[in-house]
Amino acid sequence: MRVLVTGHHGYIGSVLAPFLAAAGHDVIGYDTQLYRGCDFVEDRGSVFGRIADVRDVAPADLEGFDAVVHYAALSNDPLGDLDASLTEEVNRDATLQLAAAAREAGVRRFVFASSCSMYGASGTEEALDEQASLQPLTPYAESKVRAEEGMFALADGDFAPVSMRNATVFGVSPRLRLDIVLNNLAAWAHTTGRIRLLSDGMAWRPLVHVEDVARATLALLEAPEEAVRGEAFNVGTDEQNYLVRQLAEMLEEITGCAIEVAAGSAADQRSYRVDFSKLARTFPHLVLEWDAERGARELIDAYREVGLTKDDFDGDRYIRLRRLKSLLEEEKLDADLRWLAPVAS
Repeated sequence: MRVLVTGHHGYIGSVLAPFLAAAGHDVIGYDTQLYRGCDFVEDRGSVFGRIADVRDVAPADLEGFDAVVHYAALSNDPLGDLDASLTEEVNRDATLQLAAAAREAGVRRFVFASSCSMYGASGTEEALDEQASLQPLTPYAESKVRAEEGMFALADGDFAPVSMRNATVFGVSPRLRLDIVLNNLAAWAHTTGRIRLLSDGMAWRPLVHVEDVARATLALLEAPEEAVRGEAFNVGTDEQNYLVRQLAEMLEEITGCAIEVAAGSAADQRSYRVDFSKLARTFPHLVLEWDAERGARELIDAYREVGLTKDDFDGDRYIRLRRLKSLLEEEKLDADLRWLAPVAS
């Protein structure tokens, strides 16, 4: 298929786009390049990309594509808190505009990267399947809920949207993020010799490796339309539901570093265990290969190999909110997070 991948220069996209290309698809990227220069390791493959803002997409931009895989977003809760209206504009409104443009252009498949964070505060330790009540607690999670609802309303016999409710992602990527839980805890251990918890560690988080997200995306992209049209899939495995404290203890065993709890820490209200059986039933041949322990060892080895320092950790290269604030302070972006000068390709 000819596939447009939005956000192809991001944390997941820079792994996903070359993965889809290696599977034989003709992949074109579409990214505003907010995180250019924030490389951790070299790209895993060459994918042609266009520098463009997903808010500006038009049907003419999508003509000739068989599928859109939509990963461009303001990509976590702290970024959502930067400006709730911007989060709505980018994550909800632009997603629905993109989906409508795709349908008008004759694109048949639309794979939307959503998040298990929409389950919010579950109030139970029972694992939640796709029929569970959605309890978004942040602008980011709320934007994903509303985008998913609007996208499914566009489904018809010629347009098959599908939502990936991804677990919290971890693992090495060319555009590393250190503001997600396992990557963050491993970076604390490597750069300081301590594993720092910013909460009491008793919140549940499901995890999934970035390469396994790419595998699941490929499965949804290639599945028969009737298997995915208007469907949401939790993406991960049942075995990878963890208390944040368990992740810290695992890293303590791997690294020998002591756990410390930050002053003033409190319970994290975002807590949810997730049931991934629908994905396993629908795609019995899909194998998600990584667990958290293997991923933690991968991260520690990668941090050691590149010589990650505390200064790197404290800077803006690997923390999305810090990066955007730096670009705003340097007057490279306007208040709507648009470049004030053209960005060279």
